Amino acid sequence: MRVRRLGWAGLEIEADGERLVIDYVQDLSPLFTGWKPGEHLTAPSGKATAALVTHLHRDHTDASALADALTPGAPVLRPAPGHGDDVDNVTTLSAERELALHRLAAEVVDAWSSRDIGPFRVTAVPSVDGLGDPQLNWVVQADGQRVFHGGDTMFHGYWWLIARRFNPFDAVFLPANGPVVDAPHLQPPSPLPAAMDPRQAAAAAEILGARYAVPMHYEAEQPDKIAGYVEVSDPETEFRTHAGRRAHVLAVGEWLDLAQPRADTRLIHS
Repeated sequence: MRVRRLGWAGLEIEADGERLVIDYVQDLSPLFTGWKPGEHLTAPSGKATAALVTHLHRDHTDASALADALTPGAPVLRPAPGHGDDVDNVTTLSAERELALHRLAAEVVDAWSSRDIGPFRVTAVPSVDGLGDPQLNWVVQADGQRVFHGGDTMFHGYWWLIARRFNPFDAVFLPANGPVVDAPHLQPPSPLPAAMDPRQAAAAAEILGARYAVPMHYEAEQPDKIAGYVEVSDPETEFRTHAGRRAHVLAVGEWLDLAQPRADTRLIHS
């Protein structure tokens, strides 16, 4: 199995000639001012047989991109819809509408449920969203290797349950930008990060027994963000400091081949 970083939180995972994508997006302009569609992002290397979605924030669910990337009828596995009224669900409604518009084969799945898709066995595991919206994380197994994708989760107590069931992991992909959010519908604001910062991500990687710990959910060259979204200034450097030998930074478009021993694993640019 090998894994390619598609930008922001997007991944492409390939095994036995098939691929799936997780949190693949191509247009972040609805959220991030100045970020043109496709900028600092890349597309999968071929059609995917399934898509996994951690949650329905627009920077993790891009229905138009998924429609272009998936084979006809490919499943899109996703968490439940948000709770409450339109104010409660303001950050998920755009993606909900787009999934329906593009008629994707979206399926709501529960935490701890598993599915076999081609050479992959995928399991949804618990996650905690910084804005209170439903979120899942994903464990993907193929070719005797195991990968974890952390969306933009906060640090939580499920890490030990996930580790008991699945560790060690060959690679874990974890959010590391530690954004502090001050949005109109989230008042009074919290001074605490709404997704893991580098130290928290490194702690999660250690609990999960990661061979490779890869930071994501940040881009070093991204343009200005929306107001009220303040990130860690240098996630890569901080993550390397805290994660030590596990840390393995991937640039957008680069592959990590998990079949190779760590000392010989090469980054391959597309």
